[in-house]
Amino acid sequence: MAPPAARLARVSRAVTFSACHRLHSKSLSNEENRKLFGKCNNPNGHGHNYKVIVTVRGEIDPVSGMVINLTDLKEYMQEAIMEPLDHKNLDKDVPYFAEVVSTTENLAVFIWENLKKLLPVGTLYKVKVYETDQNTVIYKGEE
Repeated sequence: MAPPAARLARVSRAVTFSACHRLHSKSLSNEENRKLFGKCNNPNGHGHNYKVIVTVRGEIDPVSGMVINLTDLKEYMQEAIMEPLDHKNLDKDVPYFAEVVSTTENLAVFIWENLKKLLPVGTLYKVKVYETDQNTVIYKGEE
């Protein structure tokens, strides 16, 4: 009898955090920034309650029955997302955004890169960032 085929699954976990930012590109003039980003270019910034859903994938371990221990995933997300981003001014408190415009697209990349350093190799599948209920970004790494 052949051994059972590997069972693959995806597991997701969500966190929410609050942060402020200003959409502003150093490559553009002040007028170009105002035209491109509108009210989101407010010099004093604006805030969001972001929601992030992280999805990992892998084989279901036949002993534990898990793809990943959710306690471990929670700790990785705490380190990669909550600690550097929660209640921060993205442009002033997060060095990555000193040279990168703090769009939700770039925020998803930042989170991906942070998580990739912590998670077992090849398990990170998707990062989904909700800036608002209407605006979301999905990033799956360099596809």
